[in-house]
Amino acid sequence: MDTNIGSSEIYMEFQNALAKSAAVDRSVLIIGERGSGKELAAKRLHYLSPRWDKNLVTVNCAALPPSLIETELFGHEKGAFTGAASARKGRFEEAQGGTLFLDEIGLIPLNVQEKLLRVVEYGTYERVGSSVTHEADVRIIGATNADLPALVSQGKFKQDLLDRLSFEVLYIPPLRFRGDDILELASFFAQKMAIECNYTELPYFSPEVQDVLLHYNWPGNVRELKNTVERAVYKSGGGEIKEIRINPFENPFNSQTRAEAPSPAPARLDNLEEAKSNIEEDYLRRALTQAGGNRKRAAVLLNITYDQLRGLLKKHPSCTSGVS
Repeated sequence: MDTNIGSSEIYMEFQNALAKSAAVDRSVLIIGERGSGKELAAKRLHYLSPRWDKNLVTVNCAALPPSLIETELFGHEKGAFTGAASARKGRFEEAQGGTLFLDEIGLIPLNVQEKLLRVVEYGTYERVGSSVTHEADVRIIGATNADLPALVSQGKFKQDLLDRLSFEVLYIPPLRFRGDDILELASFFAQKMAIECNYTELPYFSPEVQDVLLHYNWPGNVRELKNTVERAVYKSGGGEIKEIRINPFENPFNSQTRAEAPSPAPARLDNLEEAKSNIEEDYLRRALTQAGGNRKRAAVLLNITYDQLRGLLKKHPSCTSGVS
């Protein structure tokens, strides 16, 4: 994902916090759901920092076997282990003077966390198989979608290391919280895909498709949106996109089975006001849950004003528990 698009209040708050933390030469943790753009945020943080003209080195801890993470980070000397035919620099040496981005930092083994803690505290380390001390002038940015305090309580992450790394903790807002940013991003991805497909007519979304995009939960966040939009564009041939398929694994041959399934009984017609009240209460509860109890964010999710939300909360006082 190569975009930093979005103008929603919640996303701008995140970007402002990121820019502010970039100026302070301390470790930062970026927390976000899968597909939310953690690596993109780390890159922006590096290039806004005083270290912008030095190396940004990325290590994806999820892509490495636990037994190799130590040598990947700190390097090794010749003969340090079977197969070590020559000495090799680690990522800390490559990032000297710059930034080391540790993606999926929660997967680092405990024995390597001990060594990482020493780097953070004292700025020194040794290559595997060596007693020679190296100086490390490196800013560490960690990223994860895991609950690091929970990993600490489970004995899988060192509390001391978490304390040192969490000078600032930035939470990337999930796409479902970002309102019209969804359409901005979708339009960007659609136009890029149309150019890639050599379509002469730029794509745009029908009102029905826009409604689907805005009301889907996007558990895979920006990455899922990108894949969904690109798939729709290449099938459309350009111009108006009237249909979008979010789940590519939806089996078309199950349609007959779905059609034969019994339909729910129609709702009674003599309780319209009760039904409207139940729907309002259900929407309120869902919006407040997604917004973490924050009223302003809940109003954005429901596409209503803050005053309208307050009126609904007065009407449904049972929804106000835990609301800020």
